[in-house]
Amino acid sequence: MGKEDNIFLKRLERHHDELRWLYMELYDNDSMFAELGDNLRQFFLERDKELKQSDEKRVSDPGWYRQNDMLGMMFYIDNFAGNMKGVQSKLDYIQQCNVNYIHLMPFLDTPKGRSDGGYAVSDFRKVQEKLGSMEDLDCLTAACHKKGINVCMDFVMNHTSEDHEWAKRARQGDGEYMSRYFFYDNAAIPQQYEKTVPQVFPTTAPGNFTWLPDAEHYVMTTFYPYQWDLNYRNPRVFNEMMYNFLYLANRGIDIIRIDAVPYIWKELNTPCRNLKQVHTIVRMMRMISEIVCPGVLLLGEVVMEPEKVTPYFGTVEKPECHMLYNVTTMATTWHTVATRDVKLLKKQLDIVSALPKDYVFLNYLRCHDDIGWGLDYAALKMDGMEERAHKKYLNDYFQGYDGGSCSRGELYNADPVTGDARFCGTTASMCGVEKAGFEGNTAAMEKAVKMDLMLHAYMFMQSGIPVLYSGDEIGQVNDYHYKEDADKAADSRYIHRGPMNWKLAENISDTDTVEGMIFQGLKKLEHIRKAEKAFVSYADTWTVDTGDKSVLCIGRYQDGETIYGVFNFSEFDKTAWLDGVGGDAIDLISGDKKKLAEVNVPACGYYYLKKK
Repeated sequence: MGKEDNIFLKRLERHHDELRWLYMELYDNDSMFAELGDNLRQFFLERDKELKQSDEKRVSDPGWYRQNDMLGMMFYIDNFAGNMKGVQSKLDYIQQCNVNYIHLMPFLDTPKGRSDGGYAVSDFRKVQEKLGSMEDLDCLTAACHKKGINVCMDFVMNHTSEDHEWAKRARQGDGEYMSRYFFYDNAAIPQQYEKTVPQVFPTTAPGNFTWLPDAEHYVMTTFYPYQWDLNYRNPRVFNEMMYNFLYLANRGIDIIRIDAVPYIWKELNTPCRNLKQVHTIVRMMRMISEIVCPGVLLLGEVVMEPEKVTPYFGTVEKPECHMLYNVTTMATTWHTVATRDVKLLKKQLDIVSALPKDYVFLNYLRCHDDIGWGLDYAALKMDGMEERAHKKYLNDYFQGYDGGSCSRGELYNADPVTGDARFCGTTASMCGVEKAGFEGNTAAMEKAVKMDLMLHAYMFMQSGIPVLYSGDEIGQVNDYHYKEDADKAADSRYIHRGPMNWKLAENISDTDTVEGMIFQGLKKLEHIRKAEKAFVSYADTWTVDTGDKSVLCIGRYQDGETIYGVFNFSEFDKTAWLDGVGGDAIDLISGDKKKLAEVNVPACGYYYLKKK
């Protein structure tokens, strides 16, 4: 037996009993489990030498991703640089952004016009032709690794495109492939599901099933009619999707983002969300990863409030995801911008700060998706804010219609019956850069840039890993050209998915331009974060009362060093009275000395105050 087999068997032995127990609990199928084991060994043996060396290094330093040097950026490959080779040519720019983790938005093969932004995968082992090939992906990840850049991709495991080979065979009546989805020849069971399963897109894709006239069957389609839900009750589905997962990991992917995690397991007479079997599947994925590619991290997309999100971390003894998105805090941040009241945000941050330090959240202001107003309405109601009215106010505010707003953007999936809607727009447009530029208003632009930088400074202060959305580093505004594309016109999310403006990016060193002001402002914040150990993700964090509803204060402590971040969410100068804090500090941004008691904060201003 060779050295490689010894390594594999040692890792397998560590997890074998639990993995087998969980697998048999779900599937009770010895032969399928044996097949899984054989394939795990094969994927391990096929794993590249450099990737195995990286695995070993990361196993010896399991907290490598929890340090203060991690900074992410997400982008669509075509929007950012045309194709994978184009991205490879822009790695120096990415390094200029101090980014060492890039999230390549969905790039696997999808049908034109029925792709849902790349989340309707027709082939898990093929890159979209316009973006390149698997060989191009290998070259890109290798080039990234040489520059110390980690690569993240989406693994869409809840469903496939209706153009996937399995779906095509199922549509033709092949029973083996029909069993990989949820097919019903009459409406009885689908109607039973509909009684308890919420709708994801009630206006654009109502219901959870689609009738297929040619196949004379209903098929479960939680998201869109062309995305067919996979049936994880079938062990063949689990095994084959794990083989796809490992195939992609072996292409040099460092972080696998598991899309729509809570939806993976379906059960009649339940909401088909967050069922215990989902945790069994994610736990098995974690063990499979630790056996074959232990340097790979699992990032869970769980768009829910903290009490429903945190179970996806698993436990210290039986971990599931390495990282999760801090979705609720993101939405609450924009609520705070619109209300100039930090009360709910402070409560949200206190909840996150009280969680175990092993939990790593990804923090962001904007991403590829819309903003859903999933706020703590029970808390807001105590302050006299009703859910429907407040959602309307937020959507009116960010469209620029209410509350003295300077924001611009559009609604997504507006429902006239419930009054519900989500919001789309770039960070810069939501902060007023678009409006100020259109009006040629210099004073308004100065305020918009300050608001933009203040929000990024605040995001960097949160516990976890900050992620930029491509274009935000130069203050890119909404792009309305999507309305001219028949495949995109119905989806307002494309307003913030516009192509990277490389002409504007040429101005990043010129602080007389908006691009230069924002880029250089972010650069200073990024350097401070990397230099100060209080910014590690496992530092103690807490909020401090400021005596002003518009001013937020966050404290961070690590190894004898304390930093307070002070952020003014209003357009007026404020004084923050830091409750229980005293002594002298230096503002790491300006170098000025400050007293940690009465702090005067200019409109949309911010400080990083390091206690002496």
